Amino acid sequence: MFAPLFPPQHGRGRAKVTHAVVVIFLEFFAWGLLTTPMLTVLHETFPQHTFLMNGLVQGVKGFLSFLSAPLIGALSDIWGRKSFLLMTVFFTCAPIPFMRISPWWYFALISVSGIFAVTFSVIFAYVADITEEHERSTAYGLVSATFAASLVTSPAIGDYLSAQYGDSLVVLVATIIAVADIAFVFFVVPESLPDKMRLTSWGFPISWEQADPFASLRHVGKDTTVLLICVTVFLSYLPEAGQYSSFFLYLRQVIEFSPAAIAAFIAMVGILSIIAQTLLLSVLMRTIGNKNTVLLGLGFQLFQLAWYGFGSEPWMMWAAGTVAALSSITFPAVSALVSHSASPDQQGVAQGMITGIRGLCNGLGPALYGFIFFLFNVELNDMQPVSVIPGPPFLFGACTVVFALLVAIFIPEHHRLADVKTCSNAGPLATPTSDAEDIEPLLQDSSIDQTLLAVRDRRDQQVEVC
Repeated sequence: MFAPLFPPQHGRGRAKVTHAVVVIFLEFFAWGLLTTPMLTVLHETFPQHTFLMNGLVQGVKGFLSFLSAPLIGALSDIWGRKSFLLMTVFFTCAPIPFMRISPWWYFALISVSGIFAVTFSVIFAYVADITEEHERSTAYGLVSATFAASLVTSPAIGDYLSAQYGDSLVVLVATIIAVADIAFVFFVVPESLPDKMRLTSWGFPISWEQADPFASLRHVGKDTTVLLICVTVFLSYLPEAGQYSSFFLYLRQVIEFSPAAIAAFIAMVGILSIIAQTLLLSVLMRTIGNKNTVLLGLGFQLFQLAWYGFGSEPWMMWAAGTVAALSSITFPAVSALVSHSASPDQQGVAQGMITGIRGLCNGLGPALYGFIFFLFNVELNDMQPVSVIPGPPFLFGACTVVFALLVAIFIPEHHRLADVKTCSNAGPLATPTSDAEDIEPLLQDSSIDQTLLAVRDRRDQQVEVC
């Protein structure tokens, strides 16, 4: 079957949230440097229907991520996080040097890299392993804020280096940072999953049902709360993924931002997102609760998408960008909601399910936005918008967020996710094979110190069911 990439003793010290923060920062800082060169290479490689081709490339990557996320999450629950963290970082960053070597190979590798481009799934499981339940929302916010922090300066630095020294140097710097990230994971990052959990999992095979993302979606329907959370994630992240893939082109083309203004805009939104996902998120989680924090974040997202859709002046984009930063609290709040409801040995599966849905959105969102831009005749070589509505895709996104809000209202404030066991595969990560199987609570005690007892109890319950 599968085996770990290296023994678990690699890495020094105790696992900390800081390790996850550094990994995320370096990975997305490297990609942030490529913002300006990416736009150039994209237009040069696909001069006709650029938005559509961008959507196609990102769509293939997103769909492959959707297919692979459940398997990677389940395997990391058994063999530990570090091996799969190294794998996801390596393959996510692998296309970077090919931007200058061969643009066609670059876009091809971006597409197929979706198989392993689920770093956030493994990172959130890593954080869940080393934090108590009441600390996770803050830790998730810190990780998400790190993603924003990586984009505060990197696009501006990349734009400056590109203007002064050319795109080749930018690609070289991004490649060096990516290699440094891989080396950091290999030599510095310690394993987060306790030895007793990995040892009790050895010998339990991974069933192909666990590798089937559609099987996990069928499992979602067995628990109403899981279904509501997943639908909310899909409806809210679909427009966000499309927006992220095309918004820089939109600012440059329709609103006529200069490259320097785009870099400044990204920096402003990044700084405000850091504040929102650390200080603001922590306060909201303590005062109004997890569910209401999700609802508030969706409200901010609805407002900013509508403003982007109707706005036609630069100051409107800056104002809407402020609201967009506030809406960044949604995903860490949702991740905390899922994590609070999953047992310690199921964190990889739970986060993999959410990441898989986000991966599907990463495919559908860019393709959908590109198609809508195409319908309204917006292209990179056409600097005058044809539509009376400056941003039609953003208005569509606002409509989907309205439905996400309606669905999220019905999510219970306190609920334990259900786990479906199969007698034919008595491993602790067994997944459902039929609708007739019994449902047991996943979360009995979230303390890492009681993990071994929880796993044994779950195994005994499976024998009784059989």
